[in-house]
Amino acid sequence: MIQIPDLATGGLAVGMLSALALGGGLLRAQRQQAKQRAEIAALRRQLDGALQAFTAEVEHLAARRVPAAARQLTHPHVAVPGPLHPQTARAPLGLALEHVLAGLHTELAAQRTRIDAAAQAGMRGATREIQAGLYRLQDALRGLQQKYDDPELTQTLFQLDHENEQSLRRAQVAAVVCGAWVGLAREESHLVDAVTGGQARLAGYHRVRVHNHLAAGTALVSHAVEPVAIIVAELLDNALRHSAPDTDVVVNLEHVHHGACVTVDDAGLGMTQDERARAQRLVAGSEPILLTELGDPPRMGLAAIGQLTRQFDLSVDVSSPSPYGGVRAVLRVDSRLLSRIDPDERPPAASAPRSTRTASRDEASLDSRVAASDGSRGEASSPSHGYGAEHDDDASGAASGHHAPRDAGGLPQRRRRAKVAGAASDVPAPRPAVRRPEQAAAALGALQAGTAAARSAADEPTGDASTAVPETAGAAPQRIEPAANDTDQTDHEGGTAR
Repeated sequence: MIQIPDLATGGLAVGMLSALALGGGLLRAQRQQAKQRAEIAALRRQLDGALQAFTAEVEHLAARRVPAAARQLTHPHVAVPGPLHPQTARAPLGLALEHVLAGLHTELAAQRTRIDAAAQAGMRGATREIQAGLYRLQDALRGLQQKYDDPELTQTLFQLDHENEQSLRRAQVAAVVCGAWVGLAREESHLVDAVTGGQARLAGYHRVRVHNHLAAGTALVSHAVEPVAIIVAELLDNALRHSAPDTDVVVNLEHVHHGACVTVDDAGLGMTQDERARAQRLVAGSEPILLTELGDPPRMGLAAIGQLTRQFDLSVDVSSPSPYGGVRAVLRVDSRLLSRIDPDERPPAASAPRSTRTASRDEASLDSRVAASDGSRGEASSPSHGYGAEHDDDASGAASGHHAPRDAGGLPQRRRRAKVAGAASDVPAPRPAVRRPEQAAAALGALQAGTAAARSAADEPTGDASTAVPETAGAAPQRIEPAANDTDQTDHEGGTAR
């Protein structure tokens, strides 16, 4: 039989073992809780660091990356900064931020295009009204030129007409940049007339030297006349503005394999490589043109050229420097935009430079057949055909289709074969003497006065519509320009190309 003291001792032993077990469990639980508290603190610190890094990335995105992405739309050379922490770029956070930038860039581009389209629509409407008013003013000025015979008043009217022509050109260029039609429809015209027509729209036109090496009768189809005149005017305006006022701008008209080229060389400052690349991008017309890309104030010359080259399938190149130190611009007109006009029936404008190109055998024989089929011209056309290059290839006389020299009585003078044979083939025809505007105005006034006196004597009204001077079919404006010694205006707004 177990005694009571033994039971008490066993109970105490069991109690002690239980207490030790409970104490060990409590100790392990305390240690585990301490470890968990340490892990929680570490995770909290890590979360706080990630939150701070995320906040810094968002602030960096808002302060640096978003403005740079917005500027990159108008200035492609601006670089968009990367994430603040390089390791973020490979994390999901970095990819999410890149998606934010891409979406922002797309939306800004779309909004910019819509805003620019609205601005262009408004400008098209405004320029349409301005052009209509300037055309009405042009008609009124030409009516006054034909009505009054006073030379001083006529000269003033010519100067006003030229200023109006320059304003009309600027409005026309702004309309073309905004996608409007060129505003004029012309019939087939000599290519040299389109070039001189573009020259006549400029303030410094007297500094332009045009050398015509085209075959007589080289013309443009009707829908290409006005675009070519606008492009030539803008290229010449660019050359005149960026060259010294005491230098000339040289224009050469040449035949090429696929058509004809108009080359403009200036002796100005030239362009840097970046400027030349931008200019070539604008004149190529391969990208949409936005008004916000043209500066403040907008410089629309090259942008208008780009619009016309894309619409009418023309080609302009400004990537080469000029041998005179400035810029060389080359306009190429494809052969399918060229045609031929009989220069005897429709000669070029009197102000257009005569061709230095001698007639080939084929051209001479073709002109001979045309002359034989048209008996109304008689012997007046014989100097261009009877003694042309078919008999003397070295002749340096007037090219086929141009008028023969006239004697003092105004009648055609037959060229002798001995005179033609003695001429050198490489000597260009002498440039005709330039008549001053005052002399031309006086001559026109005397002509109008004589016509009015003759009709008065015949009891005819002097204000009849038949007294109007007919305009030629060419693109060159038929009016007397301001004097050649006028101050060259190089600081007026609008139409600048660079």
